[in-house]
Amino acid sequence: MHNVVIGADGASADDVLAVARGSAKVELSQQALTGIAASRQVIEALAAKPEPVYGVSTGFGALAVRHISPELRAQLQRSLVRSHAAGMGPSVEREVVRGLMFLRLKTLASGRTGVRPVVAETMAAILNAGITPVVHEYGSLGCSGDLAPLAHCAQVLMGEGVAEGPDGTIRPAGELLAEAGIEPVELREKEGLALINGTDGMLGMLVMACADLAQLFTAADITAALSLEALLGTERVLAPELHAIRPHPGQAASAENMRRVLEGSGFTGHHQDDAPRVQDAYSIRCAPQVAGAGRDTLAHARLVADRELISAVDNPVVLPDGRVESNGNFHGAPVAYVLDFLAIAAADLGSIAERRTDRLLDKSRSHGLPAFLADDPGVDSGLMIAQYTQAALVSELKRLAVPASVDSIPSSAMQEDHVSMGWSAARKLRTAIDNLARIIAVELFAATRAIEMREKLTADGLRPAPATRAIVAAVREAGIDGVGPDRFLSPDLEAAYAFVRAGKLIEAAESVTGPLA
Repeated sequence: MHNVVIGADGASADDVLAVARGSAKVELSQQALTGIAASRQVIEALAAKPEPVYGVSTGFGALAVRHISPELRAQLQRSLVRSHAAGMGPSVEREVVRGLMFLRLKTLASGRTGVRPVVAETMAAILNAGITPVVHEYGSLGCSGDLAPLAHCAQVLMGEGVAEGPDGTIRPAGELLAEAGIEPVELREKEGLALINGTDGMLGMLVMACADLAQLFTAADITAALSLEALLGTERVLAPELHAIRPHPGQAASAENMRRVLEGSGFTGHHQDDAPRVQDAYSIRCAPQVAGAGRDTLAHARLVADRELISAVDNPVVLPDGRVESNGNFHGAPVAYVLDFLAIAAADLGSIAERRTDRLLDKSRSHGLPAFLADDPGVDSGLMIAQYTQAALVSELKRLAVPASVDSIPSSAMQEDHVSMGWSAARKLRTAIDNLARIIAVELFAATRAIEMREKLTADGLRPAPATRAIVAAVREAGIDGVGPDRFLSPDLEAAYAFVRAGKLIEAAESVTGPLA
């Protein structure tokens, strides 16, 4: 894995993914180190003055009215970090913590926070040593930054608290730093505040969510195409000229994906045969419109993430002209809104996928397929309960789609009287994405079985599309069984989920279609 070089101009989504998920090493550019040192000189000059300056020589939040004398300022920074490391609940995932730390380091590298270079260098060293602070599920309101999560990370820089070592064991942070040859940092004026005052946790989770959803939107286009084919639907609704007259980019991309998967199918276009249909059901015919709306939502979320990735989020900040100003840039509303919007899109995509699965299983609507895709209906229940599981996941997705960002709980003696709840929005979106992947996996499992059954039922020797055949073959090669008497289904469903999550479904389709959107 290549090194990620952090400059003063921000980072990219690929940088975040490389560090959070790929364990890439990080290094600070000379430009960044020069800018950090310059802004520190400004802070030290202000610290030497008798006049109080927020964050430099005062308390914080509702306690900002107290002027702190020079001999107490190191204690002030330690106390700030220790008191704010107040998270509770389960530990969050390693990738989330690495993403959070990398993004805080990105802001330190901007030269707008006023920390010493050693603070940024120590954070980079901790990331590179594979030391991951233990951060808890609860503790952030998404305003004044992800305070508690970031404080747990800052505590490790001080050699305090607990962290996960490179071997995955949880140990005292001081021991892990000593083994890695990293000297703990004694924080000075402004530095504790600069380490905890950012939207880094929710932003890191947004970046990862965007990457995951991009993959799942493509996977859902593929399973929608398989379901259309298994139900003998018409591909004519996917014609580019139809989508050109309603020019939403995501809609056109989804329709084109489906069209390319279905190219060469002998099953499509038979909606006027034995049981004539004027039109396919909405869950088939409107699949590009629904998935496309989600794709366009994702594009907006990526725009917000890209803006945040080049932002310097701290309070106060050192401006290029040397002024140190308080501000509200730590408020998580821009990130929180799109996190919630993505959860809504995920819920709707899961809902329409479940409706297609149910149609495949219903003998009265599946156009000749056996009830519940059972080998011997009545003796066998087939995929009846697989659809129950899928329905339960959809119901959970709908609950997870309730926005967190519409809530606000005042804190800090009403100084922080409106908060974003962006961390909460991010946490529930991660669950929603995982549920969506399982829902798509159930549709894949049902549609591939239905395709195989349809092929056996077709007397005139018609065959599914070449891409479909490649997908079915790849699914079976992955050990996910097809048609047969009832068996223990949970392992097959979990294997289908792993197949989707690993990108194997897209890989199988693209082996025939070429790159899909």
